[in-house]
Amino acid sequence: MTVSMRVMSAGDGYKYLLKSVAAGDGNRTMATPLTRYYAETGCPPGRWIGSGLGALRSEAVQPGNLVTEAQLERLIGLGIHPITADALGAAYIVPAARPAGSAGRVGSAHSGASGTTAASIETTGASGRKRRPVAGYDYTFSVPKSVSVLWGLADAGSQELLVKAHHDAMADVLAFMEREVAVTRVGRNGAAQAEVTGVLATAYDHWDSRAGDPQLHTHVVVSNKVCTAKDGKWRTLDGRPMHAATVAMSELYNGVLADHLTRLFGLGWDTRDRGRNRNPAWEVEGVTEELIAEFSRRTTAIEAEKDRLVAGYARRHGRQPAARTVVRLRQQATLATRQDKQVHSLAELTADWRRRAQSLLGADATDWARGVLRGQDQLVLRADDVPLDVIERMGRDVIAAVSEKRPVWRRWNLHAEAS
Repeated sequence: MTVSMRVMSAGDGYKYLLKSVAAGDGNRTMATPLTRYYAETGCPPGRWIGSGLGALRSEAVQPGNLVTEAQLERLIGLGIHPITADALGAAYIVPAARPAGSAGRVGSAHSGASGTTAASIETTGASGRKRRPVAGYDYTFSVPKSVSVLWGLADAGSQELLVKAHHDAMADVLAFMEREVAVTRVGRNGAAQAEVTGVLATAYDHWDSRAGDPQLHTHVVVSNKVCTAKDGKWRTLDGRPMHAATVAMSELYNGVLADHLTRLFGLGWDTRDRGRNRNPAWEVEGVTEELIAEFSRRTTAIEAEKDRLVAGYARRHGRQPAARTVVRLRQQATLATRQDKQVHSLAELTADWRRRAQSLLGADATDWARGVLRGQDQLVLRADDVPLDVIERMGRDVIAAVSEKRPVWRRWNLHAEAS
């Protein structure tokens, strides 16, 4: 998947956001040409995105404006207005820690610049597991590996265009989320879904993987606070569709990114087999599997550890693990092989990537990337160009494919298969 989602709690989620996501250094933005900060270490600072920002009624919080740490603490850590610290609907509900021998109590935590905050409270439920309110959702948009390789080896002007295509595709998917996925709940016990004015989100661009390979990706942190379209009240997102639609949004991102890149560069695409129990991946024509493997050291390490865990499971149980168990073992392998992130300048990273690629290509890496990006004249279809009988046949094919894969499925499974 090129779009993944992680739920963020008000306490740990905010700390994770500062430590792992909002790691920008220097006052710079993706609107600034890449060449102006090639020598800067780290990644660009975050920026505000989302059509729901208008409900905050603040000039300081507009699409494209930089995000400060204080603003993040208020919105994600506390769930309050990022500028005024006013309440955005009900405060986060945090169960109070239970004294020994007493029944559990539920309390509310909310404050402005000082006092007890939701982010500082840890609670324990009946199961002994700590619980915190949901503060938001961290969606990670990662371009396909072949696109990351092209981006890492290309000249600065082409890199700028590749990043723009990535941002444009992200904006398309965020608009889809706001239109089709993001809702709140109203009525007695949240009986009905209700439309929202949009989402409040921040975006953080990152250049590389933890193994130091090119991995152009952006964290889009969507606040759990939303403004209800009908009555203007602040409520929280209904989390169920946010979870259910993640795969569909990932497949949609792949498609619209390919559209943007084909229009810009005339790129062609082909499918690559990714092994048992995995769907084929679409990659850019001309970017070989050898190059992709060279710049996939993180994936290689994860797969090696996953294979080791699968072999251990088979020895202990006398059988191969089920597909769902393999997924869990791969998640375990991902955490076990997770390295500390190293901070480098983009100039240092690209110099290393081009050196490594040149030994494989036997030619200048940037010249090679320029040749791939020159592309060919590609026929780009509009929706109106596709005949109705073709659409009907595709619909039947999608239903047949999903029915074969799943005994039970819903709209989002159909959407993902169609994309």
